[in-house]
Amino acid sequence: MNRILSLSLLLTPVLLATACARASEEAVSSPATATASAVEATAGATIDRELPLAIVHKTASCGCCGVWADHLKAAGFAVEIRDTDDMHPVKQRLGVPAGKASCHTAEIGGYVVEGHIPASDIKRLLKERPTARGLVLPGMPAGSPGMEMPDGHVQPYTVELVLADGSTQPFAQHGKGG
Repeated sequence: MNRILSLSLLLTPVLLATACARASEEAVSSPATATASAVEATAGATIDRELPLAIVHKTASCGCCGVWADHLKAAGFAVEIRDTDDMHPVKQRLGVPAGKASCHTAEIGGYVVEGHIPASDIKRLLKERPTARGLVLPGMPAGSPGMEMPDGHVQPYTVELVLADGSTQPFAQHGKGG
């Protein structure tokens, strides 16, 4: 059992890096690659005019961020991609708490949305409209939107609500055991 756990811990970062690299290669080879300040819709996806625009800040080379943006588009969001070389000022301006960062940051309906958060959680946030800064999902959990695993595995993870004072509390659980 320890051998399987050790192997799993060793392979997870490799698989995650492969997923990001694969997504990045697909984005580069696709003629519909997002450019800065371009609003796009995924082929076959319909924009829900009731949903606010999702402004996604990311580095140009991050493929998994583009896959997450496609997840939002498939859920009906209009998405504007803003590539940046330095994400720190964006995260600071939007109030992402220390230690809660991920690879991309979005602005949606007056809220910050940090990381690979499922569109269903964002829609719930927009429906409930709590007094809060937004949602965070630290890191890059395997199986979260944009970090899908070939075998369908979803690592347990918790999406957190960032309160006005910067503290967090659980908002949604995902994956086995969640």
